[in-house]
Order: sequence, then C-alpha cells, then structure tokens
Amino acid sequence: MTEQEHTVYILKCGDGSLYTGYTNDLENRLKMHESGKGAKYTRGRGPFQVMFVEKFPTKETAMKREYEIKQLTRKGKFQLIRDKLKEVIQYDHSKKL
Repeated sequence: MTEQEHTVYILKCGDGSLYTGYTNDLENRLKMHESGKGAKYTRGRGPFQVMFVEKFPTKETAMKREYEIKQLTRKGKFQLIRDKLKEVIQYDHSKKL
C-alpha cells in the first residue's frame, strides 16, 4: 500500500471568500470543487485559486490543523498565507546561493 498524502488547503473562491479543507488527493479534490461536487460551500463559487497547502504524515494531524485554521479569522488566514509565502520565497532564494 502506498503512503497517502494528507493535505490541508485554503482556496480563494471567485467571490473572494476563503474555503479551508482536508484531502488525501488534492488534484482530484480540486476537480470536484470545480465540477460543483466538492463541498456544499464551494458550489457556484468558482473559479478557485489554491492559496495555501500543508502536507501531513497522518490524517489525524491534518484534521487537527484543518480545525485550527478554520478557527482563524479571515485576517488570520491571510496572515497564514503570507507567512507561508515568505517561507517559500526564502527557501527559493537560499537554493540559488
């Protein structure tokens, strides 16, 4: 059996709202959101932009993180996205050295 990826993600919906979710197959889950078969909240709110992705070794840790993120305010979620972007930029620059 192959190791599944447990992913927590934040989508920015076409109406500007944010949706936080969990999946073990992000590509398939995004297709479901786009087709209107994802979460009830995302129906009719496309197109979607993936703003944040975090991967975890177990479903339990991913679900806990999803819950934590869902407790954040909209402002808190955008801060989380900005912080992750800073990490990516710093990592990218350090690779070039």
